Amino acid sequence: MIGKSRYSLPMGDARSNLKNGAEKSGEEQVAKPHISTSDGRAIWRVVQEFEKSQWWSPSNLYTAQLRGLGQLLSHAQKTVPYYKTKLGGELALDAPLTAEQWTEIPQLRRAEISEAGVELYSDALPKSHGAISYIHTSGTTGQPIRVRRSGRTALFWSAFTLRDHLWHQRDFTQKLAALRHAGDGQDPYPQGTRSKTWGPSGKVFKTGPAVSLNINCSLEQQMEWLKREEPGYLLTHPTVVLALANHCIRTGETLPGLRQVQTLSEVLRDDVREACRAAWGVSMSDNYSSREVGYMALQCPNFDHYHVQAEGVFLEVLGDDGKSCQPGEIGRVVVTPLQNYSMPLLRYEIGDYAEVGGICPCGRGLPVLNRILGRDQNMLTLPNGERRWTLLSSDDIGRFLEIAPIRQYQFVQTSPGDIEARLACARGLSDEEEVRITNWLAEKFGFAFDVTFIYMPEIPRTAAGKFQDFISEVDVGGSHQGSDGDSRK
Repeated sequence: MIGKSRYSLPMGDARSNLKNGAEKSGEEQVAKPHISTSDGRAIWRVVQEFEKSQWWSPSNLYTAQLRGLGQLLSHAQKTVPYYKTKLGGELALDAPLTAEQWTEIPQLRRAEISEAGVELYSDALPKSHGAISYIHTSGTTGQPIRVRRSGRTALFWSAFTLRDHLWHQRDFTQKLAALRHAGDGQDPYPQGTRSKTWGPSGKVFKTGPAVSLNINCSLEQQMEWLKREEPGYLLTHPTVVLALANHCIRTGETLPGLRQVQTLSEVLRDDVREACRAAWGVSMSDNYSSREVGYMALQCPNFDHYHVQAEGVFLEVLGDDGKSCQPGEIGRVVVTPLQNYSMPLLRYEIGDYAEVGGICPCGRGLPVLNRILGRDQNMLTLPNGERRWTLLSSDDIGRFLEIAPIRQYQFVQTSPGDIEARLACARGLSDEEEVRITNWLAEKFGFAFDVTFIYMPEIPRTAAGKFQDFISEVDVGGSHQGSDGDSRK
């Protein structure tokens, strides 16, 4: 076990880097804890163990994860009806789980979670895992699932949130502002919603207040609210950041107290980082999470790539042949939450694609993802059946935005040969500008699609507040279901 915390992930005897890790982590902490509750003490214990385990070598981390997977698998086989039927006694776990045995476990898709329902619940959850709670998540395709979580799961979620704050050396005395929730009546303008602390992190550190405003408020309302609140940190979606930053660049307005922007839920493109620096002179940090799984990866405090949160999830990136991708290769994300014994999700095919990274120069042994590419359903399908990423985040998007005064754009593939260009513009576009956009799309997508232009005052977000720059409505058969990307303060 890590230390003596009953909430810790089993880590075996892989302790070769603990001393070095403890020295490094001490340098990174930006404040002394002021623990106010028993929950705060539990969160802090886990975070202290994270400060050690992050410096373990990749091989030691992998060994520790296999041990944790073996324990979770044994629990699922014995106490979860779905896995009793699905796996039976096929895997003998008297000896430690091997990588080869793990790949024999069938992958789990969202539709199977929905169909299995309560059959995925454990009928013998260890008492030490705490109280049970439930969430509903609809996913990008609108297929809802009900997820059962334990107190242990919530504890690790809070600990990863705090790890992110510590990694990026945030000043807890500052105000944290969030532009996120999209439901009717949530965080309404002009006041939004106020909290005295930064959520669970306020149980460990003395923090400033947190304020929230509905993401569906107008750009002008968002800007007025931010200028009035004067936050030190802003948490929102990348497309909101881009709209706000471009507004400030155009008008000369500023957010002088802002220190950093945090993003979630959507793919973070390079042009958003650049706009953020140009408008406010601050950096950005991103995270990769979902409501049903929790945190999967946090941005490295030293680089723009992501570290998989190996203490909480076992994350696989698999190619079309089912084998693990190597650094630089893109594949499907298959993830197993290690702490949720209440509803084990073994090898959950979450619907995302990611690019594997190499060893990080920062010294952490946590696995690296260079980038998260999004959903399978958002891949372009050429008329010959070939599928490819649109890579709208690449550098040549700048040439597209120079064609006309486009505030928002969204491309929808409605059939193998047709693209719908949904645009929100400062003015109507000329025929010449439409032709230039059509030509740019042909060059970008590798095919001369028939393009239909639709002009809108504002391109709507999903019910979860997300925005997608490319959507495919082409039925290619067996496409993967997406999840709800979400995070907490």
